Amino acid sequence: MGDEATPRRSRGALVAINLVGLLLVAAFLGLGIWQVQRRAWKLDLIARVEARVRAEPRPAPGPADWPAITEEADAYRHLRLTGTFEYDRSTLVQALTAFGGGFWVLTPLRSDRGFTVLVNRGFVPAERRDPAGWSQPLGTVTLTGLLRVSEPGGGFLRSNEPATERWYSRDVAAIAGARGLGEVAPYFVDADAGADAELLPVGGLTVVSFRNEHLVYALTWFALAAMTIGALAYLGREALAGRTRTPPE
Repeated sequence: MGDEATPRRSRGALVAINLVGLLLVAAFLGLGIWQVQRRAWKLDLIARVEARVRAEPRPAPGPADWPAITEEADAYRHLRLTGTFEYDRSTLVQALTAFGGGFWVLTPLRSDRGFTVLVNRGFVPAERRDPAGWSQPLGTVTLTGLLRVSEPGGGFLRSNEPATERWYSRDVAAIAGARGLGEVAPYFVDADAGADAELLPVGGLTVVSFRNEHLVYALTWFALAAMTIGALAYLGREALAGRTRTPPE
């Protein structure tokens, strides 16, 4: 009785292992295929963003277009703006660039089309945060730049503190509220580099890059699926060999 029960238990364990293994293979293959699809989506996104950045500047979206603006569809569009800066309402947002640590200078621009847009005029080093040393053209100006979607809340592990003028992200709504700007565009514009690179703030420092490691992830999941199949094949071969061996006398 005991001798017959042992093979049955062994066969039951082998069936259970095979079922779990097949489920793992299906899961690994599914995750690999998903990463392949994500890679295709990311490559398409990168191509679309690069096309936007290189395109001729177009008029900045006005109030009628604001509800439809999304990061995926509109981020990094090349825009043109004409209006007047309100320098006394500028906001310094902490930044880390190729020039080191410092601040982005966000200044509201009253468009000649009647709405207000926050413009990231560029970077100033921490030791040169005094506006007296910046370029501040008077009157009507025309500029080009890239549309950026608002960055609500703050930076990594740091929340914006409007009351103490500590800004870690370019949160359009919060900055507008702190400066009493009323309704503003739900995006800001990273200004292109100016003709004189020596003038502050330094524009044109937008970094356009996207992580695209989906192929590595896909290959990892497919490799795990292959290893699992190999392990199941090994166990099956060993079980078959065990059943065909002649038991000892």
